[in-house]
Amino acid sequence: MSALLILQIETSNGYDATPQHYGALKEALERLGVVFLRAGEEAAGGEGLRLAAAGSEAGLRPEELHSANDD
Repeated sequence: MSALLILQIETSNGYDATPQHYGALKEALERLGVVFLRAGEEAAGGEGLRLAAAGSEAGLRPEELHSANDD
């Protein structure tokens, strides 16, 4: 997917975007930790998104990096 197409989607001008493009963008964002919420889900209010809570699979924090755990 091109950067121009993503920009068009972000600005609600996705003239060339297909449902498959929207789906691929949503899947990519979900893999990066974005959670899409439906109206009333998780809290009162409308549709939206949030970042998922970082779990133990998030990797090492910068202060935890050293030569002994450099894989």
